[in-house]
Amino acid sequence: MSSIEHSDPINSQILAVSEDKIAGFVREPFVEIAEKCGLPLETVLDRIRTMLAAGTIRRVRQTLVASNLAEGALVAWQVPEEKLNDAFDWMFQNDPFSGHVVVRSTDNQTTGSAYRLWTTLKTPTGTNMEEHARVLMRHTGCTKFKLMPAKGIFALGVGHVRRKVIEPGDKSDALAKMIRVGIVKLTDLEWEILLALKRELSLDEIRTGLWATRAAEAGVDLETFCRVAEDLNARQVIGRFSTFLEHVKPSATGQRVTKFNALFHWRVPAGREVEAGGEVGRHPILTHCYWREGGPDFNNVNIMAVCHGTEKDRVFAHKAAIDAHLASIGIPVDYTNVFWGGRSEIKPSEISPKLHREWLAKYAGAEPVMA
Repeated sequence: MSSIEHSDPINSQILAVSEDKIAGFVREPFVEIAEKCGLPLETVLDRIRTMLAAGTIRRVRQTLVASNLAEGALVAWQVPEEKLNDAFDWMFQNDPFSGHVVVRSTDNQTTGSAYRLWTTLKTPTGTNMEEHARVLMRHTGCTKFKLMPAKGIFALGVGHVRRKVIEPGDKSDALAKMIRVGIVKLTDLEWEILLALKRELSLDEIRTGLWATRAAEAGVDLETFCRVAEDLNARQVIGRFSTFLEHVKPSATGQRVTKFNALFHWRVPAGREVEAGGEVGRHPILTHCYWREGGPDFNNVNIMAVCHGTEKDRVFAHKAAIDAHLASIGIPVDYTNVFWGGRSEIKPSEISPKLHREWLAKYAGAEPVMA
């Protein structure tokens, strides 16, 4: 078996750590990956470089808790079916503030089924997400949108390789703790360091001592760079250092990391969102779990989570186990639904205030390209 594949035993050993187990800012992230997975550093560096060059890993980067740096929301869009793919392309190619772009569908016609295009949107603090969305609507032919900002985060991580061995019903001993969403104000220097920190790594940066060049880029010495990054980490601005697998498209040899992507919706009684989210979020199969208000268009759901898998029945089994757990502890679910992901593209969302001003200047007054 080629060493480019995620299923190679050594690669799997590395990815089980490197996908989402390096929390916060680390001065030598690859050293920590090697220590945690019990492999020589040179083996880890070589394998990550090889997988990145082959496209098995699509990017390596320091993530941010962007919900604490920018206004953010999950956005559902209604768009005429004949314009769906063009709208998808426009948002992915022309809007750096839209991260995930996904076409979703339901197995049956239900509340919210008319919303076929889903994106994540982040805009800098002090900007208007609604205004940004209206610019997008004008350029893409979308007819309606629903902004669903997170009120709390219970789970946020990738770990596709690690999740392959998780059984339906597996859960942590403790409830997932909710991270409250609140904007952290940064100085100009902190922004310079943060923007240098978050850019994805090139092949030649898969090495030790990688932050020295990023410090120079930010115009500071390495110690200042690391000290500011560690302070930002303490303020819950830094996410994790991660290798992101290409989990949507097949690899160069045809292997897929995952095939099905399901967005779960639950409606629990008002006032029990934190409790319910903690119970749902303790299931490690979930890559994301949030408290979001869906409103009437989505039958007033308030807990949302994402699950990936290679078999649809297996994804359903995980959903059924979570439903059964909620029932067993007396949390009523008045309504639930599943939105299945189809065509999908992912890129890191931009959050720079300067770039957002430039984007608005380019598109806010421009003639729509799709009408």
